[in-house]
Amino acid sequence: MNAIFAKLAAVAVATTMTISAAQAQTIRIALAEQPSDEMAAFFVALDRAKANGLDYEWTAFAEEELAIQAVLSGDMDIAFGTPYAAMQRSKAPVRIIFQLSKLVFFPVTTKEFNTLKDLDGQPIMLHSRGGGTDSIANVIEAKEGITFGERSYVPGSGNRVAAMLAGQAKATILDLSNRNKIIEEAGDRFNSLPMFEVKASDEALFANLDWIQENEEAVNIFVKALHSTWSDMAKDPTIIRRETNPDGPIGQLPAEVLDELDDFYTEAVAGGLYDPNGGGREAARADMEWYVEAGQLEGDPATLNIEDFWYFAPLDAAMQQ
Repeated sequence: MNAIFAKLAAVAVATTMTISAAQAQTIRIALAEQPSDEMAAFFVALDRAKANGLDYEWTAFAEEELAIQAVLSGDMDIAFGTPYAAMQRSKAPVRIIFQLSKLVFFPVTTKEFNTLKDLDGQPIMLHSRGGGTDSIANVIEAKEGITFGERSYVPGSGNRVAAMLAGQAKATILDLSNRNKIIEEAGDRFNSLPMFEVKASDEALFANLDWIQENEEAVNIFVKALHSTWSDMAKDPTIIRRETNPDGPIGQLPAEVLDELDDFYTEAVAGGLYDPNGGGREAARADMEWYVEAGQLEGDPATLNIEDFWYFAPLDAAMQQ
């Protein structure tokens, strides 16, 4: 298992791949990390969108912040993340259009720590600066009355598992599947600490509002494909492995990783990681509460206007079909 994680551990700077399809403008997608098992469902949705005429290219950035900046600057059209702080700070007309995953994460530590309070002053390894795990760390500090030591950032739960197994970190925050993997493989070395429930978004898809409205047809094709994939996955998580393109970026991952896709998505769906309805207004309201508490949004959650952060038309259209 260590070898699998080691193969996934390299964080690339930027890799671009173009998929050709007819009759559509190419949309440029900024990923916050290299493709991994956690992104298999997204690439299945892209293949479904391609079958309906969507042309796209993707670029993997080393950090979520870089992906966000690429959209803000106009170098990319759509990106992964939860850029609430950047949206409010810059007042840029950027809007979220689909919730890709919820913040279903768990603190995992070496055996010397037994409670969240034990982590006071301790360094912690997180996914990205300003991202979902960073917000979880902020809320843990507020709820537990602690302050973490140095925060380091390694995108991808699988890569953080590799770092933990290699002794490069003593504390991290992992998604459900990778929490289960590390405890199953090395439960004698690591603890999964009790965690309060979180309903907010971890990864969401966002773009410049002007671009969304100018490319309504392409965006609708994309969101419809995402909604259909998430809905089908909720009914049968094994559909992701069956629809994974063997010649695509996920299909090129090590065979051991592909063999575990069914378990990964079965666990993730059962654990509530994915909303088959793409989040929508319920997710937006939960995000207001969470990211205010995490210190990444300013204001009263009750008075913040969710339409300043989300654009619901593409998801509403997909839900009606």
